[in-house]
Formats: sequence, structure tokens, C-alpha cells
Amino acid sequence: MKLGALAMRGLIGGLFIGHGTLKLFGWFGGSGPDATAGMMEKLQFHPPRRHALMAGAAEAGGGLLLALGALTPLATASLTSVMTTAIRKVHAANGPWVTKGGWEYNAVLIAALGALTESGPGKPSVDSTAFPRLHGPAWAVAAVAGGVAASYLAERPPLNAPPQPATEPTGRFVREEERVSAGA
Repeated sequence: MKLGALAMRGLIGGLFIGHGTLKLFGWFGGSGPDATAGMMEKLQFHPPRRHALMAGAAEAGGGLLLALGALTPLATASLTSVMTTAIRKVHAANGPWVTKGGWEYNAVLIAALGALTESGPGKPSVDSTAFPRLHGPAWAVAAVAGGVAASYLAERPPLNAPPQPATEPTGRFVREEERVSAGA
């Protein structure tokens, strides 16, 4: 048994399950889907409720897979996507240090997830029994790169979605005519 891998899976996976259920169900004193959708709207994700549910499902589902050591690259890609989005949309402007609202904690989690994907989830785990080759450097790079790419792709509206009004950095909606006349 790789005790370190088991401890990391249990702790990181378990905390992500809890963090996702804060968003999905309001458990553990969480905000629930409506308040999370409000946060997603402030971050300019449209439609906000869909993004709130996707983020909560990625965290809870990815955390569960990670804790079980099941499909570890998929679990880590899912969680990396959420952490990358948090860095890009919330923490990047604050610099690295968490004491200033920065991104250091998110980056440490991404590094730990990549390390787990490279070394494998250890035993006992679903992967060690059913998918013993589902780890290594290539899987780690693919999981982290896939998670980063998914962060950007999740922000794109669906192909059949109506266009959303543009916003200024202040969050004020701008009509197309204003943007054109302002030279944007």
C-alpha cells in the first residue's frame, strides 16, 4: 500500500466532495446552487446556473473518483479544470499569496493532482485492480493539460445559445451599439 497516495486521495478527494456539495446542495453550511449561480453570474459565466451545477458536479464527482482511486486521470483533469478556473477568474489578479486572495493554494492542489496521476493512486484503489497502467508521466501531462483546456472550453457558450451582451470590467452590460460607437 502506498500510504502517502491513500492519504492524499482521501484528504483531497474528500475535501473536494465536500466543496462540491456546498455548491450543489448547500450542505455543510454552503451556499447551494442559487447563490453559486449568482457568483457565476458575477464572474460572467452564462448561463450561470448551468456553470454552478457543472462546477459543483466536477468537484464532487472528481473528488469521489479521486478518493476511490478510480479513473484517476479523469478525476484529476476534472479537479484541475475547476482549480484553473478559480485561478483565472478569481485569484490571478491578487498575486500568488493566499493571504491576499491569491492563487497559491489552487496551484498546490493542481501539482498534487498531477503527482497522484503520475505515481498512480496506490492500493487499495479501483485503478490498481481494474486499470493498473492508468498512470505515469504521459497521463499526468494529459490530465493537467486537459483540465486547463476544459477550464477555457467550459466558459464558451453552447453552439445553439443566443449571444450574451458584452460587459465592461465593471460588470455593466454594454449594448452592441455602445461598443461599436466606443471603438471596442
